[in-house]
Amino acid sequence: MGNALIVGNWKMNGLSAALGEIAAMAAARDDLWVAPPFTLIASAVTTAQSRLRIGGQDCHAKLSGAHTGCVSATMLVDAGAGFVIVGHSERRSDNGESDADVRAKAMVARAAGLDVIVCVGETEAQRDAGNVEAVVGKQLAGSLPDAVDGLVVAYEPVWAIGTGRTPTPDDVAAVHGFIRAQLVTRFGAAGQGVRILYGGSVKPENAALLLGQPNVGGALVGGASLTAASLLAIAAAAS
Repeated sequence: MGNALIVGNWKMNGLSAALGEIAAMAAARDDLWVAPPFTLIASAVTTAQSRLRIGGQDCHAKLSGAHTGCVSATMLVDAGAGFVIVGHSERRSDNGESDADVRAKAMVARAAGLDVIVCVGETEAQRDAGNVEAVVGKQLAGSLPDAVDGLVVAYEPVWAIGTGRTPTPDDVAAVHGFIRAQLVTRFGAAGQGVRILYGGSVKPENAALLLGQPNVGGALVGGASLTAASLLAIAAAAS
């Protein structure tokens, strides 16, 4: 599956001054994906000069209409985006998005020509109750689009996001192995080629260990992606 895919998710962070970080990332590597806030996408595309892949953090399930404050997949494409993240746990919790909502967004994003990163993951209570596979399996069944073309899956244990806590390498390997099996069951042999990212308090210090586990094809990085120094260090460790 080639080198690890490192994706930075800036969340609700970044003003125009942060484009300097984009420039520094692009100067150092040509294989990173970064999702800045919507307000910076077009400028980030210009700054990256095709060396980074710039994407969106979400999109609406419809291409246009009376949806104040929302951004469509075609708007992302028009701004120069090449991918979109859907189903992030913060969208699921803060905005009440269901698996069906996530699937609808994934389908419209693929139709618009965007690669799509579909996020799944359990809460701490769900893990403690022994329901990891049940929860993640349900999210996969309800959230994935119909085909693997342009599909990336990100496993992000909710309790590890922004907390500094991470699962053990064995835990990561187990869940990624489960996700791989679900993808193969659903898509057949093509499911073997879907990249599965790990997300949740990924740092330069733990990147090599986490990304060295079976079926881990890269990382979805939150806070540690806000500076070029940190994201580049993660990418270097992953390599």
